[in-house]
Amino acid sequence: MTTLFNYWHYIILAIILFIFIGGVVSAFKQTNKKLVFPMLISVSLITALMAGFSIVVVDKYTKIPKIYKLENKRLLSIEKIVYTGIVKNEGNHEIGTVTIEIKLVNKGHATGNVKGGNFYKPSGFLDFFSGGADILYKPQTIVKEFVVATNLKPGEAKAFRVYFGWPPYFRSVAEFVKIMGH
Repeated sequence: MTTLFNYWHYIILAIILFIFIGGVVSAFKQTNKKLVFPMLISVSLITALMAGFSIVVVDKYTKIPKIYKLENKRLLSIEKIVYTGIVKNEGNHEIGTVTIEIKLVNKGHATGNVKGGNFYKPSGFLDFFSGGADILYKPQTIVKEFVVATNLKPGEAKAFRVYFGWPPYFRSVAEFVKIMGH
């Protein structure tokens, strides 16, 4: 299973179902029959939004992944960077998938120490016809997402290793790592 519901999900969804049933019953008890359809639409939309938000909130507070011993190493010969570490489920419920997001930002971009050529994307008459091949464009931010663990039980830890291409024009890099459990 990629998304696991725990008992909190079912409790919240049952409460929202009772709210929906109460709204439908009150809509049909309406004396003005012109208001029945708009009330049904309103109750349906409100309970659908409540269900969506409640699933996200319950996931946030019951599925708590943490990352430990995160290290990175550049492999210059093949122009890749390798991230290794351990993810652990600190919550009391099973996590379906643990996703890690790694964001690399060229520090020249953050501090203003860049040349105009890094940001200037030339355009002209020929780019209109060629579709803009983006040959000279060098992105200053790279964001990668990886699924590093699946079906992680409470208290369980799992080692991971992910790698991706390193832009050769990056000089000094600021890295931001975010972990999410679904």
